[in-house]
Amino acid sequence: MKFATRLNSFPNSSIVETIDQVAAVSGVTHVDLNYPEHFQTNSVEEIKDALKRNDIKLNAINPRFRKEFINGELGNSDADVARKAIELCKQSIDVCRELGGEHVIIWLGYEGFDYSFQINYAQVWNQVARAIEEICRYGSDLKISIEYKPFQPRAYSFISSYADTLLMVGDVGASNLGVTLDFCHMLMKAENPSYGLSLVAERGKLHGIHINDGNKLNDDGLMVGSVNFIQTLEFIFYMKKYNYQGVVYFDTFPVREQPLDELKANIAMFSKLEQLIDQIGVERIQSIIDRNDAVAAQEIMLACLK
Repeated sequence: MKFATRLNSFPNSSIVETIDQVAAVSGVTHVDLNYPEHFQTNSVEEIKDALKRNDIKLNAINPRFRKEFINGELGNSDADVARKAIELCKQSIDVCRELGGEHVIIWLGYEGFDYSFQINYAQVWNQVARAIEEICRYGSDLKISIEYKPFQPRAYSFISSYADTLLMVGDVGASNLGVTLDFCHMLMKAENPSYGLSLVAERGKLHGIHINDGNKLNDDGLMVGSVNFIQTLEFIFYMKKYNYQGVVYFDTFPVREQPLDELKANIAMFSKLEQLIDQIGVERIQSIIDRNDAVAAQEIMLACLK
C-alpha cells in the first residue's frame, strides 16, 4: 500500500520541515497538501524541492475554504463568493499539476444548512453540480473527488453520505469525478464503511481513502483500528477485494500523542490487519461471506485471535 498522513498534525511552522519529518518514516510514500493553507510559508518551488529531495510524491491537493465561505462554497447564494470557490478549486488543480499530483479532493465543509426553510435545496444542488462540472472540465487530466461528511461545521452537510455523493457524481456526469471515503465520517453517518466502499467501488468511483477511527458521534480522528477493529478489518478486506491502487491517507488527529509515533502506529496497525487478511485468505473470507451466516463470520474474528 501507498501511505500518506495528515500534515496538520505536526506543529512545525514550515510545511517543508514537516515533509522532511514524515518522509523519514518507513512506509510513507506520499503527502497530501491543503491549498492555500500549506503554501503560506513555503513556495511551490520549495515544496517541489522537498518532495524530490525526500523521494516522496504528491498524492492530492485539498482546497480549503475558510471564513469567507461560511455561508457556503460552490452553492453560496452570493454569486461572487461562489465564483471565488470555483476559482480556488481551479488554482488547486494548477498547483497539483505543477507538483506532479494526480488528484484534487473537494470537501465542502460550509456547504449545508442549520435550520428548516434556510436554503432552496434543489437550487443549491443544481448550482453545486454545475460548479463541480466546470471544475472537472478544467481538471480533466486529473482525478477530482468529493469527500463527504454528515455534519460539522454545519448542522447538516449538503453532501453527507455515500448515497448522495454518488447521486451528485451521477448528476455531474464527469468521467474523472469520484468519491473519497473517510472512515470516521462514515461512522458519524451511522454507515457501515465496507458497504459504502463496495457500492462506490462497484461503480468505479473510488478515488481516495482516508482511514482513521472514532466513537461515531464526532470526527474523532483516532488511530486506525483503535475502536472499531472488526469494521476496520472488513474495510481493508474490501479495499483488497476491489484492488484499490490509490493512496491510504491517515486522517488522524494526535492531541496528546506524538505525531510521528502515531503515524508509525497507524502504519503498523494497517499493515498487521492487511497481513491478517492474507493469512486467513481472501478466498476463505469471501466463502464465509457467501454463506450469509453471521455465526460463520465469527470464524474471521477467531482467526484473528490465534
